[in-house]
Amino acid sequence: MEKPRRAVVVTGFGPFGEHAVNASWIAVQELEKLGLRDDVDLHVYEVPVEYQTVQRLIPALWKKHSPQLVVHVGVSGMATTVTLEKCGHNVGYKGLDNCRFCPGSQCCVEGGPECIDSVIDMDAVCRRVSALGLDVTVTISKDAGRYLCDFTYYTSLYQSRGRSAFVHVPPLGKPYSAEQLGRALQAIIEEMLQVLEHSEDKINCQHEH
Repeated sequence: MEKPRRAVVVTGFGPFGEHAVNASWIAVQELEKLGLRDDVDLHVYEVPVEYQTVQRLIPALWKKHSPQLVVHVGVSGMATTVTLEKCGHNVGYKGLDNCRFCPGSQCCVEGGPECIDSVIDMDAVCRRVSALGLDVTVTISKDAGRYLCDFTYYTSLYQSRGRSAFVHVPPLGKPYSAEQLGRALQAIIEEMLQVLEHSEDKINCQHEH
């Protein structure tokens, strides 16, 4: 029987600060060239580093595509590995965006929970990707940084009840090339889909008994 087609949305960020070229968007474009498995329709978007745009765009992407999964990719100047973020945070947004704006409340969703975890088991994804023997090191984090990355992740987790993921990549050449980052994203997202489907199968089994 043919598998139903599933939509996956992957976003990268546009330029900001010292990142005139944002490695996250370059990596997502490399992923787009590689594609994902045959039953997946991949949709990629470049997200401006602007709080208010994120607040509009993320719900619109969920509404437009009804995706099985949304993966946001961001750059971290401090990262030297590809990092899977476990959760998004609601408060503490004081850094100004490209429009010199930051939320007056310094939070994503007023009255929302302090932290939302992804439904994806990032430890399992990290173990599985590491076992593939790629030339890229993958690690785990619980702090996406309280800037646009964290803000986007929380907004998406809130919108999707946890069906989102966030991946931080280092700047290009520090140490990985665009091609290496694209291949790493491909492997990570395919493992995320496997982990997500496995957990959904378990839930469905429980419902049937």
